[in-house]
Amino acid sequence: MRIVAGEYGGRRLSAVPGRATRPTTDKVKEALFNIIGPYFDGGTSLDLFAGSGGLSIEAVSRGIDRAVMVDRQYAAIQTIKKNIAVTKHIDKFDVIKNDANRALHLLAKHDESFDMVFLDPPYAKQQIIKNMQSMVRLGLLNNNALVVAETDQHANLPTDLTAFSLQRRQTYGITVLTIYRYDGGSKE
Repeated sequence: MRIVAGEYGGRRLSAVPGRATRPTTDKVKEALFNIIGPYFDGGTSLDLFAGSGGLSIEAVSRGIDRAVMVDRQYAAIQTIKKNIAVTKHIDKFDVIKNDANRALHLLAKHDESFDMVFLDPPYAKQQIIKNMQSMVRLGLLNNNALVVAETDQHANLPTDLTAFSLQRRQTYGITVLTIYRYDGGSKE
């Protein structure tokens, strides 16, 4: 795995040891960022199932100001910290060891809000729609925030979803990227 483009482009990243985490391939990561915009002009991102942290590190490399990464596995947290060190800009990243639901409530307590969200849970434990609804209810999404869901082909995420518009769905082998835009209003 590597950082595909941007300020940290070409730097190698470590994978989480073991089989509990499935990293996004470089091919899928590159395709995703070609879809959502190759480069960004600031903003804050959230990766709710961060794994190795590759998606958030790629986003910061391409111009996101700050990334919050959440994972509940100790091995993933250690790998994320190791991968962040590769950037030499650890101040641009916040790492939280917690489960997704508790992390969302914690972020809401700290009045966080996000311009981009990555949802790449273990394929067998997907609660993507529930996570998105929680983010809306907790006021965690800025107007026009992008929510990127990475699933397998069996997930069948809806095209119509309250407060969101489907931007694109793309399949890469067994991986499906579904991209929504939050249309529900801005956080005041």
